[in-house]
Amino acid sequence: MPRLSTLLVFLASVIGVATSSVPAEDTLRVATFQADVTPPLGSLLYTGPIETIEHPLLAKGIVIEAGGKRYVLCAVDWCVMLNTTHSMFRSKVAAAAQTDVLNVAVHCVHQHTAPPHDAGAQELLQKQKNPPPYRNLKDLEVVTDCLAAEVKKSLDRLQPFDTVGTGEAKVDRIAAIRRVFTDDGTLLTRWSACTDPELRAMPEGPIDPMLKTVTLAQGEKPIVRMHFYATHPQTYYRDGRTSYDFPGMARQRLQEEEGVFQIYFTGCAGDVTAGKYNDGTPHARAELADRLLAGMKASAESTRLVPVDKIAWRSVPLQLVPRTDGDRDPEKNRATLEDPQADPEARIQAAWVLSCIARLAEPMDVSCLQIGPARILYLPGEPMVAFQHFAQQVLPDTFVAVAGYGLASTGYICTEEAFKQGGYEPSASNVVPESEKALKEAIQEALETD
Repeated sequence: MPRLSTLLVFLASVIGVATSSVPAEDTLRVATFQADVTPPLGSLLYTGPIETIEHPLLAKGIVIEAGGKRYVLCAVDWCVMLNTTHSMFRSKVAAAAQTDVLNVAVHCVHQHTAPPHDAGAQELLQKQKNPPPYRNLKDLEVVTDCLAAEVKKSLDRLQPFDTVGTGEAKVDRIAAIRRVFTDDGTLLTRWSACTDPELRAMPEGPIDPMLKTVTLAQGEKPIVRMHFYATHPQTYYRDGRTSYDFPGMARQRLQEEEGVFQIYFTGCAGDVTAGKYNDGTPHARAELADRLLAGMKASAESTRLVPVDKIAWRSVPLQLVPRTDGDRDPEKNRATLEDPQADPEARIQAAWVLSCIARLAEPMDVSCLQIGPARILYLPGEPMVAFQHFAQQVLPDTFVAVAGYGLASTGYICTEEAFKQGGYEPSASNVVPESEKALKEAIQEALETD
C-alpha cells in the first residue's frame, strides 16, 4: 500500500497544475448570489426525514471576474456532498458562471440539520432489485438548477471592486478538540453535544481559535465578507428540522446589521467540535451564535483594506488511495448491495462505500485563490485541524484562510499519528493513513500561487 500511495502522489504531481494569474488593474468585478437549497419535506437529513423547516438552507457565494476570467466561491448549508452530487453542483455553477469547473469551489458548511448527499450511491441502488428508498435525484436536479439560475442572474450585477481586506479575531468559548486524552493516555471523544462535566472541563486542546475574514470592497465600501472558522457547526439535531445552526444564525444577523453580504466557510474541523461549551440545548446554541457573531464582528472591525495588486488561482490535482479493509471491502459491499434480502440500511451503506471508492479512483482538487495579500485555500473532505495549522505554517508571514468540506468522498482526512492512536475519526476515514503526506504536498503546491 505505501508503494501505491507514493506512486499516486507522483502521478498527481505530473498530471498538471491549473494556474491562472492576472494583474489586478481596472478589470476587477464581483457579484454575490444566494439560493434556497432546502430539499422538500420528507427528504433525508443527517438522520431521518425533514419534518419542518426552522431555517432555509442557503447556498451563498460570489463570482469574481478578473482579466476576462471568472472564479466562483460557494458555501452551502448542507452536511456533506459526495461523489456525483458534488460534481453536479460544481459543474452547473461553472456553466452558469461561464467558467471552467476548475475555477469553482463548492463547499459545505457541514451542519447536521442538513442533508448529506450522494447521488452516486443512489445511482448504484437504482440498478438493483427492490432497492431501498434513499435519495430523489429529481430533487437534486431542482436544487442545483435553482442555484445555477441565481449564479447566472448574478452576472448582471457584477460590480467593480478595487480593495481587499484581511482581518482576524480570537473566538471566545466555541471550539475545542474532540479527541481528548486523559493523564494515563486513554483517548476519549468529546462529541458536539456533551453533558459530561469531566469531559467539558478538559482543555480546549490544539484548535485554531482565530476566525479570519476576507473583505472585497470598492474603496472603503465593503461589498462582501467571507469568514473562515474551524469547528463542527452543530449543536442539537435528529429532530426532523432543517437549520443552518449557530454559524448561519451569526452570519445572517451580521448581514442584517451591516448591510453587507456575508459568507461563512467551515475550516479544517474534522476533530474540532463545540462540545466543551454545548450541552445540546437551545440556550447553548443561542450563546454559541452570540459568541460567533462577536468574533465575526471583531474580525470585520480589525480589517485593513489595501489595493488589490494581484489575483491568482491555482488548482492542484490530488489523488488519495481509498481504504478497502474491513467494512470497506469492495467485494463484501457489492454482495450486500446486490442482495435484495439484506438490511435496507446495510445496502445503502454498501452503495455509499462503493460510490466513494469509485470516485477516489480519480483525482480531486486542492485550490487556492490569491487576492492581494490574502490566500484562501480550499480543501476536500473533512480534514483534521492539523492540516489548517500546516497550511498556515507553510506561509507563516502570509494571511492564509482555509475552508474544508469540499468533495467529501474521503470522509475524514486524518494524520498518520491519529491512525496509530485510533478513535472515531480514523474509523470514519475512507482513505489510507499515507494521505497525510499527499495532502500536505498538495497544500504546499497550491499555496505557491506566485
